[in-house]
Amino acid sequence: MAGRNREGALSASEKPIVKALLAKGWRNQDIQALVNVGREATINSGRITETKKDNTIVAASDEEIEFFQIRKNSYDQKTGLNLFDHERLIRAREAMILAVQVFNSPAMRFKTEVFAMLANVAWTYLMHEHYERKGVKIVGKDGRSLLLSQILERHDCPLSKGIRDNLRALKILRDDVEHKLLGRGDSKWLGLFQACCLNFDKAMCELFGAQLTLSHDLAFALQFAKLNFDQATTLNQYEIPEAIDAIDARLREGMTESQIADLEYQFRVIYTLDAVTKSRAHFQFVQPHSTEGKDIRNVLVQHKLADHLYPHRPGDVIKKVAEMTGVVFTQYNHTQAWRKFEVRPRTGAAQPENTNRDYCIYHAAHGDYTFSDQWVQKLAEECGDEQRLQELKAFKL
Repeated sequence: MAGRNREGALSASEKPIVKALLAKGWRNQDIQALVNVGREATINSGRITETKKDNTIVAASDEEIEFFQIRKNSYDQKTGLNLFDHERLIRAREAMILAVQVFNSPAMRFKTEVFAMLANVAWTYLMHEHYERKGVKIVGKDGRSLLLSQILERHDCPLSKGIRDNLRALKILRDDVEHKLLGRGDSKWLGLFQACCLNFDKAMCELFGAQLTLSHDLAFALQFAKLNFDQATTLNQYEIPEAIDAIDARLREGMTESQIADLEYQFRVIYTLDAVTKSRAHFQFVQPHSTEGKDIRNVLVQHKLADHLYPHRPGDVIKKVAEMTGVVFTQYNHTQAWRKFEVRPRTGAAQPENTNRDYCIYHAAHGDYTFSDQWVQKLAEECGDEQRLQELKAFKL
């Protein structure tokens, strides 16, 4: 016979309440319904009967019964949060809701400072609740609780690197923009703020349950109706103070391109114009990782970035690798390399533009390929290791 599930048993604090309610003439089913409010593991009527027969249990006072009822009536039916049991999570959600509402309000001008401050509060409460449930002390001997910046550096921090990078950037903004004039700086960091909101909702749901999502409490509206090119250009002509540009540079200091491109660090969208009349031009947003988004990105890279990101012709690559490593590196070896690492298609391929864009790009105008600094560095590393060099030279074309 299987043992009884202890989670479905009455707790030591619940038994005196049940005893008192029985003495007041409550029916078993009514007591059962009250006790089960907010419980993950509900009790059955047998637990009520057991308590009724146990003469060692002392009935609770009227004051204790009153507080028990108040506590049971304090559960939010949508989220399951209780004002007395889940105060941190309630405050975390409310702080983030306030941050979004202030930033979205057309009447508010003090946006970046308020968002950064309230978002920091929201994340701090969220992570404190996580560590409290893990049994980790969040208050030190000096009476100070763990700072969010300290939590981000812990080895057991449950947040991804992209989310932690985003929160470090928010901290820099919170600390640096105090009492400084922002000009049009608020819109400069909109991607960081949007990512912060999405990350918060994701972390909240993953750590404490999908029912806590903020998506039901906040309605987002993209207000791009009738925004034409002239208006969009005007928005970008407002001068950003040098101090704000300096802060923006600090946010990316020491970060790689892949870290900056991480959607958890900074939210981005790719947009195109619908085929409508000029007076009714609308923006259509496309997910960056969708097929259409990748195609748009390829066009942008080919027309805007190729010249300075891929400056090396094959002969330049061969010369630089030889100079950097001191080994004999020929045109044949270079062909072996780009075939081995699948950097570009073979000559005559139906789709010559299908390259590994970390290393190479195709120029349709003159039908050839150029290579990046990253490709030169990779080849130098390959040639600098004798075993890897021999494997490269043994590669069959």
